[in-house]
Amino acid sequence: MDSADTPLHDLQPTLERLRAAWQANKPDHAQRRDDLQRLRDAFRRRAGEMDAAIRGDFGHRSQHENLISESMIVLAELDLALRKLRAWSKPRRARVGWKFWPARAQLRPSPLGVVGIISPWNYPVNLALVPLVSAIAAGNHVFLKPSEHTPRTSQWLRALLAEVFPQDRVAVALGGAEVGAAFSALPFDHLLFTGSTAVGRKVMAAAAPNLTPVTLELGGKAPAIVCADYPLKTAAARIASGKWFNAGQTCIGVDYALVDAPRRDAFVAALREEVVARFGDLGDARHYTRIINDTQLQRLQGYLADARARGCQVIELISIDPARVAAERLLPPTLVIDPPDQAAVMQHEIFGPVLPIRSYARLDDAIAQVNRTERPLALYPFSHDRASIERILADTLAGGVTVNDTLVHFGVHELPFGGVGPSGIGALHGQFGFDTFSKLLPVFQQSRLAASDWIKPPYRGKVDALVRWLAK
Repeated sequence: MDSADTPLHDLQPTLERLRAAWQANKPDHAQRRDDLQRLRDAFRRRAGEMDAAIRGDFGHRSQHENLISESMIVLAELDLALRKLRAWSKPRRARVGWKFWPARAQLRPSPLGVVGIISPWNYPVNLALVPLVSAIAAGNHVFLKPSEHTPRTSQWLRALLAEVFPQDRVAVALGGAEVGAAFSALPFDHLLFTGSTAVGRKVMAAAAPNLTPVTLELGGKAPAIVCADYPLKTAAARIASGKWFNAGQTCIGVDYALVDAPRRDAFVAALREEVVARFGDLGDARHYTRIINDTQLQRLQGYLADARARGCQVIELISIDPARVAAERLLPPTLVIDPPDQAAVMQHEIFGPVLPIRSYARLDDAIAQVNRTERPLALYPFSHDRASIERILADTLAGGVTVNDTLVHFGVHELPFGGVGPSGIGALHGQFGFDTFSKLLPVFQQSRLAASDWIKPPYRGKVDALVRWLAK
C-alpha cells in the first residue's frame, strides 16, 4: 500500500464514527441545506485546482471537457438539490382506498444512516460528488472511496470535503484494490458503486453477507442506430461527440454504430470529415483527452490487433506516429469496419476512442444485433420517422435513451440515471438520487372510528356479512 493509503484497520472505526455521529444528531433540513451550500461555494472556489488535478492524472484532458462533464454537472446537481430539498423531504400523501376510510397514509422520506460511495476514474469528480450530494440531501453521512487511478483528483476530493464537512459527517478512504475490496465489505446502510460490470459483481458479492443494499452504476455496449432516413452529416457530428468526448472513456459513450448498408462508406467519410474539423492532425492536441494509463492503452491496442488479425478494416481517422501514441497515450479516433461478434471490440465495452461500425440491411436486423448483447446503459436511435423510433424503443431496453443525439440525457437531472441488469441496478440524479438514499417509510394512521374495530371473531351475523362484502 502507498503511504497515503488509508490503513485497512481504519476503515471499520471510521464507519463506526460516522454512524455514531449520525445516530446522535441526524442532519435536519437546515443542516443539509447549509452543507450543500458550503459544498457549492467551496467547489466553485477550488475549481481551478480540480482542473489541474484531473489534467495531471490523465496526462492531459481538455479543459473544456472538465468544465462540461465535471463542473457543470456537479453544480447543476447542487443547484437542483438546493432548490428542491424542502419539497423532496416532505411526507408524500398515499391513497388508502375507500375500504380503509377515514384513515390516512403517507410516505415519509427518512435517511438511511451511512452511505458508502465507490467512484471511478473516468469522471472522477462528477461521479463522486453527484451521489454524495444526493446522500447528504437525504440526511445521511457519507464514506467515499475515490479511484486510485486518479490519485491527484482523489487527494483534491479529500481536501475539498475536509474543508466543508466535519470528519464524522463525511470521510474519504484512499487506496487501491485491497482498500476497495475491504471498503465494499463494510456494513453500510447503502452502498453505491460506479465502474465496470466485472468489478460490480465483486462489489455486490462483498456486500451480500451484510445484506447491504447496493446501487450499481455500470456500463455495457451502448449502440447508436442510424436509420436510413436520417441525414448522415448530422448523425456523424452527434455520434462523434458521443464517442470522442473524453477520448471515449465514458460509460454512456457510443460503443458501436449500426448504419444502413448502402450508406456505410459515406458515414465513414462523414466521420472522418467531422474528426478532422474538430482535432486537425492532432499536432496541437489540447482539445483531445489522453488515455488514463498504460494498462488501458495496451488493452485498446490489443482490441485493434485482434481486429486486424481477423481481417477487419481498421481506419485511423488521424495518423499519429506510434512513438508519440505510446509516449503521450494519445490514441487517435479509430474505426473498425464490420467486425464479427467474436471480435474483442464486440465482446467487451471499449471505453476508448475506437468505434466499430456495423452495417445492416433492415431495421429489424439492427434491432436484433442490439438484442444479442446484454442490455446497455444507453441507446441512441437516429431517425425523423416516429414509427421507426417507436419500434426501436418498443423492441429494445436500455438504461436510458437519447433520440437523435448522444450523452445528453445524462445532463437532465430530473431524469433518472441508471442501468438495467448487467448495466446497473438503481438510479441517481435529482429526486431519484434522493430517494435512492432514503427509506420511503410507509405510515398508516388509523382514525378514531375504524371498521377494523368490528372485524374480529366471532365471524357471524353482521361481521360475517361485512367481511364477505369487503372481499367482493
